[in-house]
Amino acid sequence: MPSGILGQSAPAATTNTTVYTVPSGKLASFSVNILNRGAASASVRLAIATTGTPANEEWIEFGASVPANGVLERTGLVAQAGERIVVFASTADVSVSVYGYEE
Repeated sequence: MPSGILGQSAPAATTNTTVYTVPSGKLASFSVNILNRGAASASVRLAIATTGTPANEEWIEFGASVPANGVLERTGLVAQAGERIVVFASTADVSVSVYGYEE
């Protein structure tokens, strides 16, 4: 049962980026940490999606503002095999970590 960091990314600005995909036959329980390394606020989106381009109903954060040097954290999330954790940010000054465990 893998545990700890499941995926990390420093996504390009204004691009949907898959940070982690739950492996086949697994279930993941995890948290997502989105850090703004920049000097200005960042607008971010977060989805648990079936593809790299989330449908409207798959977004769990949309346009959330992360202040300069601030953090947005979502905990207690669960995803099934094949689902992806997708992020989108208004700036390239964002780091994303998905951490938890697979069973």
